[in-house]
Amino acid sequence: MAQSFGARQLAFSLGHDESFARDDFIAGAANAAVLTLIDRWPDWPDRVIALVGPEGCGKSHIASIWAEDSGARTLSAPLLDKVDPVAALSTGALVLDGLSPETLEERALFHLLNLAREAKASVLITARSGPAGWPLKIRDLTSRLRAVPVVTLDSPDEKLLRTVIVKLAADRQLVFDGALVSFLVTRIERSFAGARDAVSRLDHEAMRQKRPVTRALAAELFRPAAH
Repeated sequence: MAQSFGARQLAFSLGHDESFARDDFIAGAANAAVLTLIDRWPDWPDRVIALVGPEGCGKSHIASIWAEDSGARTLSAPLLDKVDPVAALSTGALVLDGLSPETLEERALFHLLNLAREAKASVLITARSGPAGWPLKIRDLTSRLRAVPVVTLDSPDEKLLRTVIVKLAADRQLVFDGALVSFLVTRIERSFAGARDAVSRLDHEAMRQKRPVTRALAAELFRPAAH
């Protein structure tokens, strides 16, 4: 039976928003420890926890799950000095998303952490690197961040990456056979972001060329880099 493209054209034009719901989270060896920690809340080793990992490893999804469970507000770290920290901590839990030494406003962060301690609020920080090694000017903040427990979220292993690819394809009403999935895991960046980009590119190109999504199409899109 020929694959129908007309019915799916509307779905493509509407886009594919990523869901950060618990039911859409795919667990595996790379994220098991982090998921266990999230489920242990509020029984954490410290009220402030840093969730660290490379771009596309699933930090935002994990943080969203915790925010849903804890009632936490979510604050983009670069906006930290532009919001009222008391209001940010008003629910007793906060996700501080995307903290980095390049955009860090030290006094605002130090004030927030002090308020969190006084209010006995929980703070989940997401960052690409552990804050203990960041070059900071405020010594007390440096000491505070060095004491923050760090949980590392690794890039997905092959088994998890395969599962993620199949799930992302199914979300787009696509069926990827084993040969196509095996090909992709050897060609794409080993991250959730890499998997999302690959599935999106394949879907878009199949629609453009009015072709089914196959290993042959993937081979055209994901050629090995020339040496």
